[in-house]
Amino acid sequence: MKLVTVPEMLAIEKEADANGLSYAEMMENAGGGLADVILGLFDGLEELEAFGLVGPGNNGGDTLVALEQLAKSGWRTRAYLIKRKTDEYVKRLEKAGGEILYADNDEKFDALATFIETSDLMLDGVLGTGIKLPLKKDVAKLLVAVNDVLDVLEEPPYVIAVDCPSGIDCETGEAADECIPADLTVTMAAVKQGLLKTPAFEFVGDLSVVDIGLPDDLPALDAVNVEVADAMLVSGLLPERPLEAHKGTFGTALIAAGSANYTGAALLSGKAAYRVGSGLVTMAIPAMLHSALAGQFPEATWSLLPHEGGYIAREAAEVLPKNFERATALLLGPGFGMEDTTLEFLKNLFTGKSAPQKASGRIGFLQEQAEKKEDEAANLPPLVIDADGLKLLAKIDDWHKFLPAPAVLTPHPGEMAVLTELSTEEIQSDRLGVATKYAQEWGNVVVLKGAFTVIAAPDGTSTVIPVASSALAHAGTGDVLAGLIVGLRAQGLDAYDAAVAGAWIHAQAGLIAADALGSTASVLAGDVLEAVPDVMADLEWVI
Repeated sequence: MKLVTVPEMLAIEKEADANGLSYAEMMENAGGGLADVILGLFDGLEELEAFGLVGPGNNGGDTLVALEQLAKSGWRTRAYLIKRKTDEYVKRLEKAGGEILYADNDEKFDALATFIETSDLMLDGVLGTGIKLPLKKDVAKLLVAVNDVLDVLEEPPYVIAVDCPSGIDCETGEAADECIPADLTVTMAAVKQGLLKTPAFEFVGDLSVVDIGLPDDLPALDAVNVEVADAMLVSGLLPERPLEAHKGTFGTALIAAGSANYTGAALLSGKAAYRVGSGLVTMAIPAMLHSALAGQFPEATWSLLPHEGGYIAREAAEVLPKNFERATALLLGPGFGMEDTTLEFLKNLFTGKSAPQKASGRIGFLQEQAEKKEDEAANLPPLVIDADGLKLLAKIDDWHKFLPAPAVLTPHPGEMAVLTELSTEEIQSDRLGVATKYAQEWGNVVVLKGAFTVIAAPDGTSTVIPVASSALAHAGTGDVLAGLIVGLRAQGLDAYDAAVAGAWIHAQAGLIAADALGSTASVLAGDVLEAVPDVMADLEWVI
């Protein structure tokens, strides 16, 4: 699914029309696609009634086309026309057996209330993508009347917003107080960027995109390099799991994580790597944590690192590379803490410098040759860096020059502020722009976490995760995400695909956990981890 601005969508439609796909054909395709979505949702049910709020714009036309198709499929259909004249689409609906009522003839909204009360489905096609707030008084009054009826019904109709919920600015994400909340928004051709901003997102419900027949080679469409992740996309990214596979088929995730104060970070990230399909997980942790973690994680293998007071020590840069030959991906950072000795560990790891002084003479020469051979065999595996690893990274001059590109960096806004020296306000005001800029500047994949997580690649492409939930606003959920990404990377996915798939799976697991517990407030990182298998199972059924 493409993510577009309103001007981009207008340009795409204009170019399509100039290249032979008329606006009328696009409307037929949009309305027909909307009808197909509805028929799929209500498949197997009989004696159904659909009611459409029909405004003067294109989404009003889409609504009329869909109602006509529903009428031909045996539905009872009604259209409530707001500032729309009797045009070709209205006449076609009437011919198909649909009932028409004009808002101008329903001053007290009595007929409106009746239509809503008896309907199984309500289509909201009043206002489209071009509106600007505030709403005009007459339209606001009508939307209030609709919401008043919906609010008192014990069994309100299922509400589908056509292209966007009425009362949303599809460019800025602003939403009028009178906006009609949707159970599902069926948007045409591409997701409009305002739908993935708050407060508009609160009114969107589930999100689906309908094909309106745009040519695949349309330049204006090809120029859009922002995607919205969905189950179909993510399912296509996951590696196949052949029957003859063994644990080596699915790679080894090496995870350097944890400290005395943040023991759980290592456990969460390691288990997440396994849950997403990694064949083997090796945990590289401060040696003192082993007794606390090993009994809780029998599936892992362990590499015990030198430590100072429970924090990974500088000398660990000589120990960790011994695992590189088998590792197919490496995660650094969860639960590291901010001690100087751990910073020195990273510096030594990235620059190839070791802590001890070299001997002189013949012994020094032999030592140098041995280290050279070790360095050649111990190049850093594909890399994911998270949490304190990012904040320590920012203390290393020209840090991005030392990473095996493309690494995956997973900052939340505060960590992104440390890396970029921007304020969190600057970052949050342009999340997509900031992530894209620095992914290109650093030559690495950036996963800017938060509501509508952004994944940006060095080539300028990006993907947005269409989820915003406070279920994920809990300590440890970022460790789960980092583990998912390194687990996918270990299985052979490239950096960008692993980041997109991991972020989408993580978001869906958060939603499932919140639904199971009945509250976003009660979700723990462990609950998100436990929900990952449900997401993975659902993905296996995606066609």
